[in-house]
Amino acid sequence: MIFFAKHESDCKENPGRFLYKTTHAEWENFSQVKKTFHSADNVGNTRIVFNIKGNQYKLVVLVLFRNQMAHIRFVGTHDVYDIINDIENI
Repeated sequence: MIFFAKHESDCKENPGRFLYKTTHAEWENFSQVKKTFHSADNVGNTRIVFNIKGNQYKLVVLVLFRNQMAHIRFVGTHDVYDIINDIENI
């Protein structure tokens, strides 16, 4: 994600904020994620989509609440996100 932010100069601030909030979170369910990130969407199969920089970029994260782990599955522009056919299995 940091690699992506270095190459997308207009979104450098937001990934760091996301990483900080996620690292310090102790979420037990999606509703707690939603309280932290209001624009988060649950897309199924424990995948959550986060909007970055006013929805210009999307971040898909596999969140394992029981293990308190989050795995980034996709980060990219909204246009690229739109062509993903099977977001639940990315």
